Order: sequence, then C-alpha cells, then structure tokens
Amino acid sequence: MRRSWWVGEAVFLLLIVLVAEVGLSTRQASPSWDEGDHIYSGYMNWMHGEYSLNPEHPPLVKLVATLPLVPLDLKVAPREGRFFKSEAYYGGRELLFRNDPKYGGHYSADTLLFRIHMAVFVFALVLAVLLFVAGREMFGTAAGLIAMTLFVFDPTVVANAPFVATDTGAACGFFAALYTFYRFVKAMNWQRALVCGVVTGLALTTKHSAVMLLPIFLLLAAGEVAGRWKEGRLWPGRVVKRMLLGMGAIAAIAVFVLWGVYSFRYAMHSTDAVLPPLAGQMGPLSPVMRGLITFCAQYHLLPESYLYGLVDVQRVGIDMPTYIFGKVYAHGQWFYFPALLSLKWSVGVLGLLALAIYAFASGKVRRPREVFFLTLPAVFYLAVSIGSPLNIGVRHVLPLFPFVFALIGAGAGWLIQQRRVWGYVVGALMLWHVVDSVRMFPNYLPYANVLWGGPAKTNLYFSDSATDWAHQLKWTKEWVDAHNVKECWFAYFAGPFLLPSDYGIPCKLLPTLDTMSEEDISLPPVVHGPVLISYGTLNGFEFGTKLRNPYQRLFERKPDDVIANGVAVFYGDFEFPMAAAIGYEQQTRRNLKKDPQAALRSAQSAVALMPEGFDANMGLGDALAATGNQAEAKAAYGVALRRVAEMEPTAQAYWRPILDKKVAELVPSERR
Repeated sequence: MRRSWWVGEAVFLLLIVLVAEVGLSTRQASPSWDEGDHIYSGYMNWMHGEYSLNPEHPPLVKLVATLPLVPLDLKVAPREGRFFKSEAYYGGRELLFRNDPKYGGHYSADTLLFRIHMAVFVFALVLAVLLFVAGREMFGTAAGLIAMTLFVFDPTVVANAPFVATDTGAACGFFAALYTFYRFVKAMNWQRALVCGVVTGLALTTKHSAVMLLPIFLLLAAGEVAGRWKEGRLWPGRVVKRMLLGMGAIAAIAVFVLWGVYSFRYAMHSTDAVLPPLAGQMGPLSPVMRGLITFCAQYHLLPESYLYGLVDVQRVGIDMPTYIFGKVYAHGQWFYFPALLSLKWSVGVLGLLALAIYAFASGKVRRPREVFFLTLPAVFYLAVSIGSPLNIGVRHVLPLFPFVFALIGAGAGWLIQQRRVWGYVVGALMLWHVVDSVRMFPNYLPYANVLWGGPAKTNLYFSDSATDWAHQLKWTKEWVDAHNVKECWFAYFAGPFLLPSDYGIPCKLLPTLDTMSEEDISLPPVVHGPVLISYGTLNGFEFGTKLRNPYQRLFERKPDDVIANGVAVFYGDFEFPMAAAIGYEQQTRRNLKKDPQAALRSAQSAVALMPEGFDANMGLGDALAATGNQAEAKAAYGVALRRVAEMEPTAQAYWRPILDKKVAELVPSERR
C-alpha cells in the first residue's frame, strides 16, 4: 500500500513541476508568431460559429484555448475585407492588445494571454498522465515514471506546452488514440472501441497530420493478426472478424466526433475576408489527393473547413523554403528532422535512447506487442515527416516524443531490473536531462544540447520555431530599457501581425517578407542603429535564397549583442537598398493589372535602388511587358536570369523555369 501511495505522490509532484515550469515561463514571453491567428479564429468560432477563419488548422485546440474568453466582455475589431489569413492575424492582435484598460477595455494582453495559455496547457497535462498510465500498463511502474519524467523536463515540450498552436494538442491526441487502440486490440469489446473512436475523432480535430492514424491503425492491426497467426499456427478468423467490426465502429465514431466539433455543418460561414474557393486551391496537389478531396467535397463526406485545411497545409509545405546548417534551400530536406532531433533532445535523452535500443536488441524485453505498438507509429510518423517539404521546427514532430519516451522508459526500466549498476547510469542520464531543462528557464524554445554548442548556437543550424518564434518582445523591452535606447530599427519576424510598439519598444519596423505583402515601409538612405533583427528574419530563409535576403550582410557579421537567443543587435549606421526596394516591388505587383504605368514607375524606383537586384528586375520586366515594351522587358528578365546563376541549386531549380516562361511569353509579341 505504501508503494502505491509513493507512486501517486511522484506523479502528482511531476505534474506540479510541469505546471510551475509552464506557468512561470509563459508569464515572461510575448505571443508567438501564430497565436493571434489561432486565438481570434477560436474566439470567433465560439461567438459566431465561424470555421472559415484559420481553416488551415482544425478547431479543437483553438476552442479549448479560447474557452476562458467566452464569458468576458471583449471588443472585437471590425473586419477590413483582407485575405483570410491576414484578417485572422490582425484580428488576433487587436483582440489581445486593444482590450487593455488604456483603450477603454477591461483586460490587458498579459491577462488574456495567461488565461489562454493555461487553458491550452491542458493537452500537455493530459499527455503527461497518459505517458505514465500507458508506460505502467505496458512495461511497469518504473517505465511509466521514467517516461513521464523525461516528458516533464523536456525543453521542447515545456516550450510548446502553452503556445496556442496545434502541435502539443496533436501529440496528445496522437498518443491517446494509439494507446486506446492498443487497449482495444488487447480486449476487443464495444466499450474500448467506443473510447478509441471518441479519442480518435478528437485527435483528428487537433491537426490535419492526424490523418496518419488511419494507415497506422491498419498496419498495427495487420501486425496483431500476423502475431496471433504465428503464435497459434492457425488463421485467427474470429479475431480478424471482430477486429474489422471494431475498427469499422471506431472509424464511424471518429468521423461522427469530427463532424460534431464542426457543429455538424458542411459549409463554412462567410467572414467578410478574401477566401479563395476550395477547387481553385488544389492545383499544386498530386492528382490522387486532388481526386480524393474533390470526392469528399462533392458528397459532403467531411466538413468543408476540414477539407480546405488539408489543401492549405499542403500548399504551404510545397512553397516553404528551409534553413539548415547555415544554408537556405527552396524546399525541405530529408535530413532536417533527424538532425534537429539530435540537437533538441538532451544528451541524457540520447544516452537513454541508446540504452533502450541495446535493451531491445538484446531480445530480453519480451513485450513484442507493446514494443510494436510504440515503435511503428514513431517510425511511420518520422518517415512521413522526413518526406515532407515543410521544415520549420521540431514542433512538427512533437508527436514522436511520447512514443520515444515510453520506449526509453521500457528499456531503462528493464536494465535497472537486471543490474543495480544500470540504475546509476540511468539516474545520471536523467539528472543530466533535468539539469539541462532547468538551466533553460524561462526561455526553453532555442534549446540545443551541449553536443551542438548549446542554445546560443541553435541559430547557426536551424531557424523559425526551432530558434525564434517571435516570442521575445518582453525580453526585448527589458533590453532597450536597460540600454536606454530611445530610437532603433527592428526587422521583426512576426511583423506586422505583432508589433514591438505594443510592448513599448521604440523601434521602427524594417521590411521583411511578411511586411512586404502587407504594407509599404519607407526607409531613409542610411539607417542609424541600433538595428534589431529576429534570427528568423536575419538568415532570410523565407526568401528561398540568400541572394534575396536584404540583411545578408548582417547575417555574415557577428552581432554586437543578442537578446534571448533570438534577436540579434547591431550597432552602427547601415544602408539597406534591397530592403528599401521591397516597398516599390510590392507596389509594382499591386498595380500590375489595374495600373501598369504606375507599376512601371514603382519598378523603375526599385531598380534605381538595386540596379542588379533580382526581384527589382523581375518586377521591372513584368511592368514593361504589361505596358507593351517587350524588348526592354526581355532585357530586364535577362538581368534577373543572370542573378539566378548565383543562387543555391534548389533556388535555381525553382526560379529559372519561372523566368524562362516569362521570357518565352514575350516572343509572340515581338514577332507581331
């Protein structure tokens, strides 16, 4: 009895530690890049049943996160008829920051954000408990406690636990669905099928990647049948029949739950935002995927918002560049996630994983079903992620973590039972893991283990949410106050959807890829520092090539200071002609169809700043072609083509066909 109480106390203590880690650290961070988008869409879903804001992500996490806002008297900014993603991002910023008492509201952004973060944190708490329960059922109490401890003290887990994003929710839903399926396979009754169906349906509404549960369930079921066939030397016909019936029931219940989260409504409500039709968005998808989604849309098999999101996340992945090991690639790279995991897992976790592999390879951990049910989903998920073109952070493979921790718990628990000396080794590695995590408080996100040089070096190898998720504004405010900075410039990763001025930072915005598409920013010929640049902007990965990075010169220079391992500081006076040209390039694109002459004037201004600029000359070529100056357009395209030769190979493969097509389209006009 005493041992049982001790175990319960240990689990409770670990949960308290997790609450303290997340609660204390999230107070010190500002909103991350995507949170305003999720928060606004979740709140509008509660208040108006809208599913067309932020359809690229299913609604469950957003609904849980914004539940504390429902009873509050909040002001919502009027819509401005923008592109649906921009509408949600701007709406989220207004919802958080314009309900402050200084604007006549009742709640500061910090108050709202803390309530939201602690609500969405429930997914991490549930997953921590599930890890212990599953580990204990599969391999024993020691395995469950080891797995839970690794989870509670993992810097990546703690960093992502309070963010309003789909990743922790997906990790929870993914693990919960597969654990309940494991329990169904062990004892195939209707009660366990019902639980598995409900949990699977909820998992599908956390993130679109949860559709991987379908093939994983099928593979696990096939493995279970093969195992029973081998054990009994006979075809287990009755088992197969019960399993198929049960899986059919699980699928039906899951789809029912999915529809329930979408209010049993197919159509998205209109939002006064620009939302391209579903059919027009499927161009980049494979023929098989286009056919499948078209079929589901035609017969209303799944909610329209869910289908739209499936299309959108694939479109984003296809077009998203990546940054790894100091290089920019136009698309994702297969080695991205394996390398990133070797950086983001502590030396303690890596060492324990090696021990677990040894324990399983020895063949003495005789729990083949349990090992199979943990290993196959992890391997499958990692394989799909490796083949994915979207490489912007370890959070996209967060569902791997509970499976790996559970396997580590199993292997480490078995080793401890064999020899006492293994207990000291396991204890030392776990202590290393815990100390690594504690040292990262309160800024866990840029964590890197000592083998990679620690968190100060993460930006040298990876970008985006692996290093900088634009969550450092409070620390930046502390820095400018401590250095008595009254004027500065800031190339901020989340600008203009989040603003440094909301935290009293006296910096003017410098152009970035996102400001380029949202607003015009005029720069003087010389910018007087200090200049602050988010690491996610400094490497220019979103431009797909260093040739288009307006801050490449500073990227190649050592910063004079660094804020929160995510914002570089440079002192001095700087000229940013490529950045200054961005505004004119945007005006060129905006006016190309409605006013070609105005577009031409803007393009000429951009080329005046950047005579050999790639974007400037491509825009000039477009404007000249639109005004009928075919020969001059070809010359401008020729300048851009010469610059393509200086790009990285993946960028050349992306841009050369685009420019070749533009040049080819000029030929008929010249012959006329």
